[in-house]
Amino acid sequence: MVMNTADSSNASAGVCPICHGAGFLRRDVPVDHPDFGRAIPCECKVRETQQAALNELRATSGLAPLAQMTFETFRADGIGLPPDKRKNLREAFECARQFALAGKGWLLLKGGYGGGKTHLAAAIANDRLARGEPVLFVIVPDLLDHLRATFAPTSRVAYDDRFETVRTAPFLILDDLGAQSPTTWAQEKLFQLLNYRYNAQLPTVITMNRELEEIEPRLRSRLADATLCHIVTILAPDFRQGGVDSRGAGVSNLGLYADMTFEAFDTRRPELTANERTNLVRVFQTARAYADDPSGFIVFTGEYGCGKTHLAAAIANALMRRGFAVMFAVVPDLLDHLRATFAPGSVIAFDRRFEEARTAPFLVLDDLGIENATPWAREKLFQIIDYRYVAKLPTIITIHLGAEIDPRIQTRIFDLARSSVNEIIAPSYRTTHRRAQPKPKSPGRRARMSP
Repeated sequence: MVMNTADSSNASAGVCPICHGAGFLRRDVPVDHPDFGRAIPCECKVRETQQAALNELRATSGLAPLAQMTFETFRADGIGLPPDKRKNLREAFECARQFALAGKGWLLLKGGYGGGKTHLAAAIANDRLARGEPVLFVIVPDLLDHLRATFAPTSRVAYDDRFETVRTAPFLILDDLGAQSPTTWAQEKLFQLLNYRYNAQLPTVITMNRELEEIEPRLRSRLADATLCHIVTILAPDFRQGGVDSRGAGVSNLGLYADMTFEAFDTRRPELTANERTNLVRVFQTARAYADDPSGFIVFTGEYGCGKTHLAAAIANALMRRGFAVMFAVVPDLLDHLRATFAPGSVIAFDRRFEEARTAPFLVLDDLGIENATPWAREKLFQIIDYRYVAKLPTIITIHLGAEIDPRIQTRIFDLARSSVNEIIAPSYRTTHRRAQPKPKSPGRRARMSP
């Protein structure tokens, strides 16, 4: 097609060569045609209207303050991360960058607070905007607030218009899915939004700090479809903590047990019987082997003061020295921290504190069974332990020999297919010095669990 001189002049001046700046056209049709004399929006006017709608919602989405969040400013190797987490973060970075280029399917970025999910999602948005591609970035709780606001008498935007703008956006980023209030209305709107985009196969990026199992089943079925949605789990800790995993901050008290190392553990005490000494050495070696290759659960049982906590802390300290993040919690203290989140002045939400314990890379639960066994406490502990059992997350547990453990928890921590259970038969460190001679083993001594 040859452009005439006028069209060429208009194009160079930024004027639409089709409507010559009028914004509307009239079709060349017979007089009796329904469109005769009717003004039809030009393509440029349609694009302008669509972009104006996108710009209006984007202005309220929070992307403007995230303009600095680009792939160039993202620290793809983290800050002081161990090799496994550095590799994971680099892979997430490369996946996000490839998704920005391809612009097809869905990408779900999940992980803990501050791990880089929002930065990568914003980087995708900013990359596409820089290439002139339309993109809409919305924070899920804010989106729902904006939809509710359309019902106000003073609203200048109709609900249908705003919802349709988001639902049909050519490229949509939903940040912080799962952080919204779980009302029936909110769940319904999110399902309608995601279901439409799922059926239409529209490019969508989603970030969340929850597990799929916690998401409403209808939404979960869309997110779990591997033919459309690629799920990336980011394991890196909070960037804002300078590379130190903040999960469990204020709960973990491993610093109080810094002197409890394998080097400081005494296994050669003449006051023990041969059987006790052999048992203690065996449990010590098992603990050390676990620290070298942590996998699944390891449980230490025995009398108070027999060395259970020392061995649990020794494992934790060994892992910390290798750069891993470890949460060390005395069980009653952990429950107190969870309860404290319900106080009016609490600056940490219960969900966050609970998630810190449940998903900690390495968790030590010291003195399980001595907590106040209310139904609430039993339920929270079971949820934590059951999640870690299913996810096979390294977990170190100490239990007093006479403690009463919830039967549901017992089925998890004493499953020998996933747990190493070790009973220390030596008496307390604090009482053995009183024995002049080792006590002979009583014929009626009760049977103990083999280590």
